[in-house]
Amino acid sequence: MSEFAASMVDVVYPLVGDGLPRDHRQALADALERLLPWLAEHPEAGVHRINVVAGTGSQALLSQRSRLALRVRREHVGALATLEGAVLDVGGHALRLGRPVLRELLPHGTLYAHLVTTSDEDELEFQAAIDRELDALGVRGRQICGRRQVVCHDGAELTGFSLMLDGLSTADSIQVLEAGLGRHRRLGCGVFVPHKSAAALRA
Repeated sequence: MSEFAASMVDVVYPLVGDGLPRDHRQALADALERLLPWLAEHPEAGVHRINVVAGTGSQALLSQRSRLALRVRREHVGALATLEGAVLDVGGHALRLGRPVLRELLPHGTLYAHLVTTSDEDELEFQAAIDRELDALGVRGRQICGRRQVVCHDGAELTGFSLMLDGLSTADSIQVLEAGLGRHRRLGCGVFVPHKSAAALRA
């Protein structure tokens, strides 16, 4: 492994199914923990959001590019092999998981998370909280806060923002990819991916 190889990796599964609830974060987390109860003991484990066909209705269609990706420590990769062929019940929708592939976490100077949540609903307070987390991690970079979002969590509303981090060193990029920012990793919050352009915030 290289000097900056991450201790965590993404395990990515093809999906077979018709659709999902558009806000499926909680239902997906619950479905995964029914099959993998040990996930609850590892708060660093993250679930990437599933990309679905754009729209405004409460139900969303899967696209040919829809995937389930789990971010876990390397030593937990073997435990995920049991998910191949499994069927997840996500809010009443059946999702069959195909054969997984391993995807390394590669450092990039710009990282993006579709949703990051803290305990703050105000944008300025949110940015201040993220600054404190970055300081605690020893990470230096510029944060660019995107659009405000509200999702469901345990019957209540959870507020967050999309977030881009720019100007990261290789070591700092790996640090953020591994640690994430904010809360609720298994809801797909605070899980970062490399990105080449600030255009993501307008998506």
